[in-house]
Amino acid sequence: MATSSRFQVYVLAFCATLLIQGGCYGHSVHQRKHAALFIFGDSLFDVGNNNYINTSTNFQANFFPYGETFFGHPTGRVSDGRLMTDIIAEYANLPMIPPYLQPGFDNYTNGVNFASAGAGAAGALAETFQGFVLDLKTQLGYFKNVEKQLRHRLGEAEAHRFLSEAVYLISIGSNDYIAPFITNSSLFESHSHEEYVGMVTGNLTNVIKEIYKKGGRKFGIAGMEPLGCTPGMRTDKPGNTSTCKEEVNAISKLHNRVLAKVLLKLKGQLQDFIYSNPNFYNYLNDIVHNPSKHGFKEGKMACCGSGPYRGIMSCGGKRGVTEYQLCDNVTDYVFFDSGHATERVYQKVSKLWWSHTPDVTARYINLKELFEV
Repeated sequence: MATSSRFQVYVLAFCATLLIQGGCYGHSVHQRKHAALFIFGDSLFDVGNNNYINTSTNFQANFFPYGETFFGHPTGRVSDGRLMTDIIAEYANLPMIPPYLQPGFDNYTNGVNFASAGAGAAGALAETFQGFVLDLKTQLGYFKNVEKQLRHRLGEAEAHRFLSEAVYLISIGSNDYIAPFITNSSLFESHSHEEYVGMVTGNLTNVIKEIYKKGGRKFGIAGMEPLGCTPGMRTDKPGNTSTCKEEVNAISKLHNRVLAKVLLKLKGQLQDFIYSNPNFYNYLNDIVHNPSKHGFKEGKMACCGSGPYRGIMSCGGKRGVTEYQLCDNVTDYVFFDSGHATERVYQKVSKLWWSHTPDVTARYINLKELFEV
């Protein structure tokens, strides 16, 4: 073998090792564009950060039967198995993205997950749950820590390239809109729905701008699902156990309309800003009301919990109510617990978000395109 050929093989092997350790970004031996995944949000995206904070079990899922169908043990994910972020990472040829607070984890080659179950974007919610969850502002602070480490390790130019090629997934707002009903807050007495949604989307916009300042260009922003149709919302008031809570659904739809306008405005303000913001409200609403059409048997009752429609968040018996029921076949159910879907639902939504056609998203790109752009 020629000397130059041996040297080339050596460099390739050396850099492959360094890449695993988070290095060699600046070398020409890069075989393909590498897009990392940075994740912000609430329980829809939290893969275990709340396992490592001193919080209430109301904001944790690190006990049976959570995680049992895919992992065989609880991981902190509020579902029977994987979440959308896990499935999307697989589509993007990435490993499952670890939680930021996982002890000993500091390799951000593939990205990192900052999401925290119970998190919100509005300041009022942050005050309500202060100290119990990592709100969106706190998650942004963690991201800035990561950004500093990347610049130190890679240098300014290479870190900026890495951050600009990364995809930033965000799911936030559901706790902001549900919490006032659960805690009997007077938020909606002092603020109109429009004002409150403006607070949530305004804080989200500020975080997007901050990530943009650090190099972020590609964003996947999840919209609101029909929050008023969860088993927990169906049983919110005595006697109201058969219909969705339409006031909450109205806020969900308002959020989606406002968010779409806000993101379109941002696109006009920020150079190279690109985003995917599908509106899956109608799709998810159809799954809930017509489960058999989508391969499910039960769209109202949760697989795990207690009370009417198993809408009391007692799954696992660790949240004050020790008694709970658990279904025999989770694949029949749309909801796993009082407020969270099963992995089968997340599989369907993730697939749609990854490769959906324009009619689903109005006119914006899917996640596959976002990773490839």
